[in-house]
Amino acid sequence: MTKDLAYLSRGKLHVKRGDAPPELLESKFGESVRQRARDIQRRHAWKTQGRGAQFMGRGMLWGGEPGRDGIRVAITSLSRGREPGELLYALESRDIAGVFAVSAGGAEERRLFHGNDRRVRHLAADAGRGLIACSVRHDNGNAAIAVMGVDGSDVTEVTEGDSVDQAPSWVPGTARQLVLQSAGIGRDKDGGFHSLGAFAVKRLDLDQGELTTLLEDASHDLLGPRVAPDGSLLCIRRPYKGRSGATFVDAMKDFLLFPARLLYAVFQWLNFFTARYSGRPLTTAGGPKREGADIKQMMVWGNLIDAEQAARDSAGRGDDTPGLVPASWQLVRRTADGAVQVLASGVLSFDVAEDGAVVYTNGSAVYLIGADGKRTRLCVDAGIEQLVVVGASA
Repeated sequence: MTKDLAYLSRGKLHVKRGDAPPELLESKFGESVRQRARDIQRRHAWKTQGRGAQFMGRGMLWGGEPGRDGIRVAITSLSRGREPGELLYALESRDIAGVFAVSAGGAEERRLFHGNDRRVRHLAADAGRGLIACSVRHDNGNAAIAVMGVDGSDVTEVTEGDSVDQAPSWVPGTARQLVLQSAGIGRDKDGGFHSLGAFAVKRLDLDQGELTTLLEDASHDLLGPRVAPDGSLLCIRRPYKGRSGATFVDAMKDFLLFPARLLYAVFQWLNFFTARYSGRPLTTAGGPKREGADIKQMMVWGNLIDAEQAARDSAGRGDDTPGLVPASWQLVRRTADGAVQVLASGVLSFDVAEDGAVVYTNGSAVYLIGADGKRTRLCVDAGIEQLVVVGASA
């Protein structure tokens, strides 16, 4: 029996059913947002024509590069839905965001809510409880866990404090309990952001209003926790790097590199105008155009990952499915007796199926870990950000 999967790749939703190749599932709402952007661009076309517009960089001030929509619409979070085969996802653009439900076949897309007053991430639906959990980001840098009805109504925040609470997941076999990742925020005397502590795994009991720590490690971030049907706890463990102000060494590096950075900025400014009017840049350095998907950079769990560099490094080692995160990002399992086992290295996202099977991605491929511990590659794609197990195919 194989698994039906859904995953996000470069902000787009793909569905893989059984052994069939992945299919792109377009959001009708997202396409309508893009169409409105194109209509606005056509109405303002006169502003991007003529020598004056050429001097100002044409579309740079009015909707991006010529021939493009000028607006980015991306799916930022993914979850199994309320019914078998259904998917939930959060979609965002510059001006609007919302949560939508769609069947795995993509026949019908339903809008649960949309607007610009609240942007949610890390969706986790549970039909049995009639609730959807998520994280809500605040302007001051905090993030709280919230729950809403399965129809998108009554969004209520259930955690508070000067912390970043994210990635909720329902605990199987309990009434109304969640596990989540949480990190405290350190601020300076003026209330400005100073640092973020290591993420720990916590359990939230919605009925009792209690938040307890399940797993923490001062030297590691513990991300995306999931409780398997057998009660074991799984999460991604990565080395913690304190997010604090610059050190004296950093300040000295900046001072010594200032002349070079200034010269580079001046060169790029001249290069821009030369390329704009002559059609040729000042330099052709950089070698031939690289082959493969243009995945460039990805923001993963708060880290900006140079996916392009990681792909080159892995390709140099002969790896046909290059990992986009270091091997130090490990998928670990803690059993009921407290033993910790490393299941895989270089893990960017994972999910646990209802039968306990574990599926994960390194950003370039999706793998299944069987009951015997054997790893099987299910599919390959570029820039995979998140995945969920939708169900099983006979």
